Amino acid sequence: MEKIKEIDWKKEKGQLIREYLVIILGTFLMAIAFKGFFLANDIAPGGVTGIATVLANFLPLGVGFISFLVNLPLFALGWKQVGWRFAVRSFIAMVLLSLLIDMLPEKNLAGDMLLSAVFGGVLMGAGLGLIVRSGSTTGGTDLAASLIHHFVPFIPVALILFAIDGLVVAVAAMSFGLQAGLFALVTLFVSSKTMDAVIKGFNTAMQFLIISSKEKEIISRIHTELDRGCTSLQAQGTYSGMKTGALLCVVSRMEAARLKKILSEVDSQAFVTVCDVHEALGEGFSYHQEKAAPGSKKK
Repeated sequence: MEKIKEIDWKKEKGQLIREYLVIILGTFLMAIAFKGFFLANDIAPGGVTGIATVLANFLPLGVGFISFLVNLPLFALGWKQVGWRFAVRSFIAMVLLSLLIDMLPEKNLAGDMLLSAVFGGVLMGAGLGLIVRSGSTTGGTDLAASLIHHFVPFIPVALILFAIDGLVVAVAAMSFGLQAGLFALVTLFVSSKTMDAVIKGFNTAMQFLIISSKEKEIISRIHTELDRGCTSLQAQGTYSGMKTGALLCVVSRMEAARLKKILSEVDSQAFVTVCDVHEALGEGFSYHQEKAAPGSKKK
């Protein structure tokens, strides 16, 4: 029992270290977005940092420090609802981001407002996505969005952020001008899409639902030509009342075209639906593939 507990503790410690490294990377990407793309072009892409960017024009304080001051009451209001673990991680991420924004040198890396809006948005979205996936936020509207998502989980965090930050951009446009406000909206759109992609994961796949009377031949070719397995289902037509075979198969994007070719050759009359899978885990996908024995893709 003691040995098992020791192994579990080591796994938990390793996971914790990885999560905090991801938080550091995420805050670093966000800080580069601000100091290398946004601040030099007066782009205030929503959030508390956007508010801090506006206030920095009127106060003799750095954007990072102002952001820290604005975030404090938000953490005081929200930490009990999200739990102390989430609150501690988020507070650390917020402090790191505030420090990095004030410590990194300010440069105009793109030299163009449109390029700054796009590439800065990609960096900010990637950083936010990494931070959210690690189980934290950077506070501010991120924390507000997470709180709202906690009560209405069917609304994506990225969409909530886009709505809240849109209001912040409107205020920033009054300070920096309409053009800066429009570029800030471009940044918000790019960052929300990037953040959503990072949160959902890049291990994308395609899911096929195949209804055919020639399921055995299709299964045989999937096994031999794709080295994939599939799930056989029992289906019945509602008009004819006839029972038929149905297959559920998940393949990588590279394999999707080959599966379509197999289906057209075996049964050109098969009814097939195809949809995107944002993340696939298990044998043949992700980390399980490294641990599986040769040929274990088949089920």
